[in-house]
Amino acid sequence: MQELAPVFRDRLLVSASAREHYGAAESWISAALPDAVVKVRSTQEVAQVLAICNRHGAPVVPFGAGSSIEGQVLAPEGGITLDLSAMDQVLRIGAEDMDCTVQCGVTRQRLNEELRDAGLFFPVDLGAHATLGGMASTRASGTTTVRYGSMRELVLGLTVVLPDGQIIRTGGRARKSASGYDLTHLFVGAEGTLGVITEVTLRLFGIPAASQTVLCSFADLDAATGCVVEALQFGLGLNRIELADDLQMQAINGYCGTDLPVGPTLWVEITGSAPAVAHDIALFQDLAQDAGAVRVELATTPDDTARLWRIRHDALYAARALRPGIKGLSTDVCVPLSQLPACIAAIKAEIAHTGLMAPLMGHVGDGNFHLVLLFDPANPAELETGMAISRKLVELALSMGGTATGEHGVGLGKKPYMQAEHGPALDLMRRLKCAVDPSGIMNPGKIFDL
Repeated sequence: MQELAPVFRDRLLVSASAREHYGAAESWISAALPDAVVKVRSTQEVAQVLAICNRHGAPVVPFGAGSSIEGQVLAPEGGITLDLSAMDQVLRIGAEDMDCTVQCGVTRQRLNEELRDAGLFFPVDLGAHATLGGMASTRASGTTTVRYGSMRELVLGLTVVLPDGQIIRTGGRARKSASGYDLTHLFVGAEGTLGVITEVTLRLFGIPAASQTVLCSFADLDAATGCVVEALQFGLGLNRIELADDLQMQAINGYCGTDLPVGPTLWVEITGSAPAVAHDIALFQDLAQDAGAVRVELATTPDDTARLWRIRHDALYAARALRPGIKGLSTDVCVPLSQLPACIAAIKAEIAHTGLMAPLMGHVGDGNFHLVLLFDPANPAELETGMAISRKLVELALSMGGTATGEHGVGLGKKPYMQAEHGPALDLMRRLKCAVDPSGIMNPGKIFDL
């Protein structure tokens, strides 16, 4: 602290209120406060902080927008929280090459505002307000993954500060390379346990000429998930394909003031050229009807489209409103698409025996879905039930060739499942961690224990 104070002065925060703000998160996991917070403005300042902390063995926790769900930004061992949000410059837009480089604190919303005049956009669409550095660190994805992929596919290169303060650059702007180890994707998804991402080079895409949204309600989940599988096999220009179950739709009606059917529902967006969209949306409507859709609502105006997607983006808040004051545990397993119907059916059967409220929603075009387990962590019986359902869901996903976390990352919340998912490969992760961060200062306790 004594070395940091003269350098950062009023950007070194030690008050109880500041520590409490940075030691909490959008999570059911209990708060864990840092000893201090440092607000940085450049890669060089990040390097200064890390070099000092490395000399003293002080833990460092990177912090972007604080929207992580699995406790990635908590500080269970104290130390320094590194606030990167002021590193918010769009450094370069390569319109001809359809790429850009941004500082880690730029949000996805801000980037797309900057790109709009160039006819480009960055497609990863989360339900949260998040920074691109944080999204790279957690290998984030969202509603458009079915078409564009996740951060794994869209990050071309990085600037990273290593634990000892050394600055390195990985990858580049080329769309492919066979040169050396893929260090870029070592840091993408490492959740700040190997270093601090300070700049990100990203792939961009042209804004589609046309898009069309349709809302389809079904009598049961099997019909809805079956329609998803069939639509993907037809090779339609699907940009998003989202699912909500009957309880989630009940929550949406109550929260949004809508009067939609209380049954499993799909939001589908198809994009491309105008003729292609018209063809594919008609074909999807036929598929939905054949699968047993009880209602098909086609958005005919931009206002209709905005309304339907606003309802979808409010789904988490609607779910929480079923039990006001309860954040709930939001799961995020992902399974091979063929296993999606079976996985959802099996976990719904388990929940039915408990009485737990657990609305379901998901990005089912890539086999990823969420349950919002609405239990009170302060109630031991509810906590035990909620955690049992969460464990059972992960076990189901892993048994079907899936993963414990499709998009939220590991942090503290999914750490108990890493050995079952990765086996001996987890030991290699530990060896890599020790090689890159021998002092163990980078976001300690996250992903796995040493």
